[in-house]
Amino acid sequence: MPKQGLRRRDIVLAAVAIAAAPKAAFAQGGVVKIIAPFPPGGSVDAISRMVQPGLQQRLGASVIVENRVGGGGSIGANAVAKSPPDGLTWLMVFDTHAVNPTLLPNLPFDSVKDLEPVELIGTAPMVLACHPSRPFRTLADVLAAAKAAPGKLTYATIGNGSLGHLAMVLLGKRAGVQLTHVPYRGGGPAMNDAVGGHVDMIIGSAALVAPQVTGGLIRPLVQTAAKRISTMPTVPTVLESGYDGFIADAWWGVFAPAGTPKPVIERFRTALVETIREPAIADRLTGQQQISLALAGPEAFRDFFAGQMKIWGDVVRENGIKPD
Repeated sequence: MPKQGLRRRDIVLAAVAIAAAPKAAFAQGGVVKIIAPFPPGGSVDAISRMVQPGLQQRLGASVIVENRVGGGGSIGANAVAKSPPDGLTWLMVFDTHAVNPTLLPNLPFDSVKDLEPVELIGTAPMVLACHPSRPFRTLADVLAAAKAAPGKLTYATIGNGSLGHLAMVLLGKRAGVQLTHVPYRGGGPAMNDAVGGHVDMIIGSAALVAPQVTGGLIRPLVQTAAKRISTMPTVPTVLESGYDGFIADAWWGVFAPAGTPKPVIERFRTALVETIREPAIADRLTGQQQISLALAGPEAFRDFFAGQMKIWGDVVRENGIKPD
């Protein structure tokens, strides 16, 4: 009987210790950091700062957002990959995270082995739009003009190897047309030239394009999601335009250093999901950022990420795309 009682006590103590482990990770005096690998003003930084107060409240720990910029997000990702798996460092990423392993073959970390998927926050379409002075009303108009004058039509993106660039390369190959890519260093400069009519078209995330569409400064032609988003209900998808299987979603998610204990990941993930589901936060994400919330956990995110690396890695390899 004494041995049985001891066993029961040990089991209870072990269960208490396991339950307390996630709390200990966030209450050991350290500061919880969300690494945003892009500058302030972009969507990754904006989302990180939106969720910071709610995470701080729910985790009972100080939470800060730290911008580690450069290398298309790879510098910040490397910092997290090299961090201790103690629950104090987390990585907020954009769709470039799935492109970088192929676009930047000398990455100092392994995107699959060194980082643990935590949560796929959501996705948003890319939108192809043109200056109002151009005659295009549909994707078919653009492709017909491109066939008539190969290489003459120009489109702006936020940079070489960006999702917009890869999507247009893939679309051009499937349609059998040649378009000229004009890369910029960020959405602001690209949009300025698109609004000024210095390029024929721009492809960017719905969040980047929507304000200028609303203002009548550019005309939307097609969007790249599986379904039309509610804020652009009259703009058809590439799928509807005759290109089966063509989906090019921008996306946002969170990773942790590999080896972070599952209970710690789950506590952070729960706090993150609860924060995002707050009406004020959800409205800002779906309204300002045009995001369709996914809130998919580690395993679903792992599968999604693997699929994205395959799709866009193939486009990079097959077309010899290089970084800026």
